[in-house]
Amino acid sequence: MICVFFLLVCALLQTAPAAQAAAAPSDPAMLQTGLGQPLQGGGSASGMPAATAQQQVLPSGQGRGMPDGAATQPQAQQPPQLYVPGNPWNRERHLATVPAWAQRVSPSGQDPFPPFGANLFQGYFAGTYYEGLNADYVIMPGDRVLLHIWGAHTYSDTLMVDQQGNIFLPEVGPVPVAGVRNGQLQGHIRGYLASTFRSNMQLYANLLTAQPVAVYVTGFVNRPGRYAGGMNDSVLYYLDRAGGIIPERGSYRNILVQRRGKTVTRTDLYAFILTGQLPGGALRDGDVIVVGPKGDSVLAGGLIPQQAAYEGIGTAFNGAELTRMAAPLPAASHVSVSGSRNSTPFHVYLPLREFGRFALAQGDRVEFLADKPGETIMVSVTGSTLGGTRYPVKRSTTLRGLLGHIPVDAELTNLSGIYLKRKTVVELQKKVIADALYRLEHSVLITTSHTAEEAAIRVREAELVQNFVQRAANLEPDGVVVVTRAGQTADIILEDGDEVVIPLKSDIVQVAGEVMIPKAVVYGDKLGVKAYVAGAGGFTDRADTRNILVVHPNGEIQRAGIETKVLPGDLLLVMPRYDAKAFQIFKDIVQVLYQIAIATRVVLTF
Repeated sequence: MICVFFLLVCALLQTAPAAQAAAAPSDPAMLQTGLGQPLQGGGSASGMPAATAQQQVLPSGQGRGMPDGAATQPQAQQPPQLYVPGNPWNRERHLATVPAWAQRVSPSGQDPFPPFGANLFQGYFAGTYYEGLNADYVIMPGDRVLLHIWGAHTYSDTLMVDQQGNIFLPEVGPVPVAGVRNGQLQGHIRGYLASTFRSNMQLYANLLTAQPVAVYVTGFVNRPGRYAGGMNDSVLYYLDRAGGIIPERGSYRNILVQRRGKTVTRTDLYAFILTGQLPGGALRDGDVIVVGPKGDSVLAGGLIPQQAAYEGIGTAFNGAELTRMAAPLPAASHVSVSGSRNSTPFHVYLPLREFGRFALAQGDRVEFLADKPGETIMVSVTGSTLGGTRYPVKRSTTLRGLLGHIPVDAELTNLSGIYLKRKTVVELQKKVIADALYRLEHSVLITTSHTAEEAAIRVREAELVQNFVQRAANLEPDGVVVVTRAGQTADIILEDGDEVVIPLKSDIVQVAGEVMIPKAVVYGDKLGVKAYVAGAGGFTDRADTRNILVVHPNGEIQRAGIETKVLPGDLLLVMPRYDAKAFQIFKDIVQVLYQIAIATRVVLTF
């Protein structure tokens, strides 16, 4: 029989947790008579709000595993959070929910992180040249001054500050203005005029243009050279004009400004990035900016806002310095360090609080991880519920312990159809389907042909299979775990992210797959599988009338037989039929189709 093995494996994956129900039986009759009735006094022993008189709570057994206190209060449904690439808060939310060994975010040797601060030099500093005509600008040789004098004497001219720092006024002589601030220029000249002319004199002075400063930029920059700018332009302006620092070789923390062969300032760009501290000191004509070689750096990733190569300064580069620069997110609890010491591989793993004293070395790879399990997990509830949809509960909480505190309308709820959706099961189903698709595609592509006719058939098969694989890879498994069978609910321990689905009672049976018109048919107590298929227009020419899957509301899947009882809310999936003579890979295709149908409740056609 086709695919029996795969059907058994998938059924075991989905129904194994239900086996625990035998240890914690639940009588269906007790659901209506009050097993798990609301506690008296308006609350529950565990702090859960009690259901109202019109509400029925789900069976809880002994209610074991239900946490106490505020940690069990249901919360209002929150809007879904979109994962935005690059957003640190989304990354924190994702990485904090997986174990540390799965948080592998460090770069490969072929794709290292960029240096911290590499995004500084993108032309925004170089594109903001300013002549310096402000009140604090210091006048220097080469500047031009517009001068108007009226009153007892009149004079108008545009004067250039000579190399000695003077402007020349008739009947007054040289007036030194070099070193005078622009805002004080008019008062400064008026003082010299008053010493010569005692009568009424009026003066207007205005600085027209400032003398540009020529600064040399060298060292580890992309375009070393001589660049013009204003005296008020910072080191950032000239570095940007020079194309920025070479990421692989230049230092962002050791930038020198030399004047007449002596170092006058040393700039650390990390201070500007982290605190907004601008590089100090006005540059002068002939100054030289030297970008030094890159210092010891480490690659830092994981739960930090920016994954980058962080450069140390001096000899003391420890964990405290890296933590200050990288600013780990609140979820980070541990640090993994990999590197080399004494020419041998080196690895260490320690809590974040102990990382501050750890001495880092060139080439270390540091990952900030969330490796401290919380005391609570978040479980969601969907479907027929009259209460909240989010429940933060203790890690030891069981399904029946939670169900006992979820109010529902017993007349509208299908209590025997409760099931779980679990993220870990989704990942397992994805791997199973992906492996099956790979083997199917691989078997087609490596098959040899002995004749031209056979080769043509192989080409056609390969095209069809690749198209099928592409469509199948886009399907998303639902991760269903069957926890209810024959009215008994398994008391399994819940996992973080579990979704408890409590379905409504239904009076319809859905028919899909290889039928003429996939649709919902009203349930009839005396109707069988063939009657429901007939209500959907009957089988198509490609239908396999002997292979029909019945998906029950509790997630359980079985193959329809002669005595199969169709229940309200069931889903009938009619599988396609393929001619083994037309396709030599018939068995592989059918196996994949069954796996996809079980995991996604979707029937693909080949």
